[in-house]
Amino acid sequence: MKILANDGISNAGVKKLNAAGFETITNNVPQDQLIEYINKESIVGLLVRSATKVRKDLIDACPGLKLIGRGGVGMDNIDVDYARSKGLSVINTPAASSQSVAELVMGHFINIARGLHDSNKNMTLVGNTEFKALKKKYGKGVELRGKTLGIIGAGRIGKSLASYALGIGMKVIATDQYVSEVKVPLNIVGAGDLVIDVPMVSKDELLAQSDFISLHVPAQADGKAVLSTDEIAKMKDGVILANAARGGIIDEQALIKGCQEGKVRGAALDVFDNEPTPAIETLACNHFSLSPHIGAATGEAQDRIGIELAEQIIQLLN
Repeated sequence: MKILANDGISNAGVKKLNAAGFETITNNVPQDQLIEYINKESIVGLLVRSATKVRKDLIDACPGLKLIGRGGVGMDNIDVDYARSKGLSVINTPAASSQSVAELVMGHFINIARGLHDSNKNMTLVGNTEFKALKKKYGKGVELRGKTLGIIGAGRIGKSLASYALGIGMKVIATDQYVSEVKVPLNIVGAGDLVIDVPMVSKDELLAQSDFISLHVPAQADGKAVLSTDEIAKMKDGVILANAARGGIIDEQALIKGCQEGKVRGAALDVFDNEPTPAIETLACNHFSLSPHIGAATGEAQDRIGIELAEQIIQLLN
């Protein structure tokens, strides 16, 4: 049986699948040629990340397809309910990338708090001629210890982020419409099994109390942003935001305006509206610390994703 990992899969995942008797193909087939390729090659399992779309037309046109797998958490690019109604198995790997995404967010937060995202660019350009001016410009950093981190969406990634924030001395609060309590294991080497209860608050309370805010929720069914002009107005002056979840859940134009007006100190964006062609205004805003949707892009996370996908495929198709 053939498995097409159209957006790639780790070698660890390939080895596990091959050892179980599957043929794993890692060619990247263009979206407009995918239906023809799946049928011609008798593909039974299609694995994607965020680039490849698996919509109703592909599902209907590929009767030999038995399984669709998403290497990651969100499945916005897959018509999940429709696929399952047609008898296909649809799987993902919700836990495999949590630590990597959380570490990326913490890295961005530190970058913004100390101006590293911007000072690195300017040191390269004028560090030899304007050193003192740059030292003055970036000499007003803030520390994370003692500050309040508000997490919107207290799932696996939100809890992983909370563990890092608690570990460096931040206060953590959270809001989640589906969760009433959150217990976070700190996972500190040599400290034993420490578990911290994170206070759950309303969204408005979180916006008003937080010095840092990170979103870990799916795209909204109505397509609206979770944070826009009204929500930004309720935040502390100098707040720092992060979105490593889905493009569009923060209104980018409202965020730019918040930065320009001094309400928002900075924002970390790993996901964007209109990927893979983010707006020029977003890319040009020097208040933003940006990365190209690499939250799960560590070797460790990709191995976990590949192995977890392989184990599910073997169980379902063998």
